[in-house]
Amino acid sequence: MLFYDCSTAPNPRRARMFIAEKGLTIETRDISIAKGEQLQPEFKAVNPRATIPVLVTDEGTVLTENLGIAAYLEAHTPEPPLMGRTPDEKGLVLMWNSIAEQQGGMPVAEALRNTHPAFKDRAIPGPANHAQIPELAERGLARIEQFFDVLEERLQDSRYIACDHFTLADISTFVFVDFARVVKKRIPESHSAALDWYEAIKSRPSARL
Repeated sequence: MLFYDCSTAPNPRRARMFIAEKGLTIETRDISIAKGEQLQPEFKAVNPRATIPVLVTDEGTVLTENLGIAAYLEAHTPEPPLMGRTPDEKGLVLMWNSIAEQQGGMPVAEALRNTHPAFKDRAIPGPANHAQIPELAERGLARIEQFFDVLEERLQDSRYIACDHFTLADISTFVFVDFARVVKKRIPESHSAALDWYEAIKSRPSARL
């Protein structure tokens, strides 16, 4: 297998943590978004959509989305189970992973990519250029606060995001919560359950990668 990573971006970090939690060692190539390496012909020959992460399987299949990468690795290396064991757990993991992406990851991306000078005319990842929209950044910041409330409510009743054990949903949620620092957003001090969960996930070896 061959893994295309970017050490500074949240989505590759999600795949990197998943790989580490599976105990796998995979050949890795780092692609610098800051240098625009994802837009170079060499990388676009691998992934024409110019996004990271990418996993090229032993069979030569090119997987360009986190969920696809996770599903492949879960089937390849079933233990430890990170995408649920029972039908109910599998449904919960994908449900909460989707909530994390749509209500956590997307607002952070909106706030960052529509304000930071580095993303001028690059407000959406991929091969096409898009102008920044400041109003989307304002909406994103408000939605991050709402996401923290969703997490607190959930974690008051559950030790982990989706199930009674660590899963892909915890990885995605943790990475987006941690990355929110780039837009100066943190879990409020009043959200004790979410803070305890965050510190627990942060202490895992995979979170240090």
